[in-house]
Amino acid sequence: MQIKEFLNYIKSERRYSFHTCTSYLRDLSQFQQFLKIKFDVYLDRDIRFEMIRGWVAFLLDSKNSVTTVNRKISTLRSYFKYLITFSIIEKNPITKIVAPKINKKIPSHIAQYHMSKILDKSNFTDDFVGKRNFLIIEFLYLTGVRVSELLSIKTKDFDFEKKSIKIVGKGKKERYVPLSDNCIKTIKIFVKQFKITNFLFTDEKKKKLYSKKIYRIVKDYLSKYSSKTNNSPHILRHTFATHMLNNGADINAIKEMLGHSSLNATQIYTHNSIEKIKTIYKKAHPRS
Repeated sequence: MQIKEFLNYIKSERRYSFHTCTSYLRDLSQFQQFLKIKFDVYLDRDIRFEMIRGWVAFLLDSKNSVTTVNRKISTLRSYFKYLITFSIIEKNPITKIVAPKINKKIPSHIAQYHMSKILDKSNFTDDFVGKRNFLIIEFLYLTGVRVSELLSIKTKDFDFEKKSIKIVGKGKKERYVPLSDNCIKTIKIFVKQFKITNFLFTDEKKKKLYSKKIYRIVKDYLSKYSSKTNNSPHILRHTFATHMLNNGADINAIKEMLGHSSLNATQIYTHNSIEKIKTIYKKAHPRS
């Protein structure tokens, strides 16, 4: 299999992230090992539809989640598309593979009342660490950005006149997210007070933070007021989208702010809005 060549291609030509390349390498190596053991197959041109279907069945039988299996199928689709594009194989063996259906879970989110409690400035110390931690949580909630996007933010990415920030998302795609006046004021004070000139979120030595540190910071503060079991930064992304919808925001605007490539990924948040509407209906309608 041409795994090394494929990874070089998506890294240099397609500009895929290190995380994505690592994930693709793991998936393709597992598939390669399966072909070797089960079918004694080593070459791309010898791979057949039945072999891929057998791998999918093996993954499901091995108690992998449907989400994990679908991600691995997506990896294979990208790989075989590469092989077809560069005429390494003539026929794509994965075209007839049907991905298992996922039972979509309604994303967990934090209530607006609890978010107000969490973002009470009395919860944060009045030094660099306290002000930085407040800004991390506020920024995640106000913009819905991913942790990887948060960590890459630099001072030059802000456009205070237009009240927005440039976010570099998956696949190096850029989008602009609006900022509130209060958030801009907080950022300006923070940057000026602590002489921030490059990455916005750093430690006391101006060294860029890493994702695990962000997870710990967010979990520590959220756990004080939220009883959710997954008090991770991503729950703030869910909370951002849910609160926006609940307060009348257009779903297409939310899609753009979240950086979703498809509206399907955003529509899952409408379930939370529907649940709120049901609650209001039961309380308000005399015949409910």
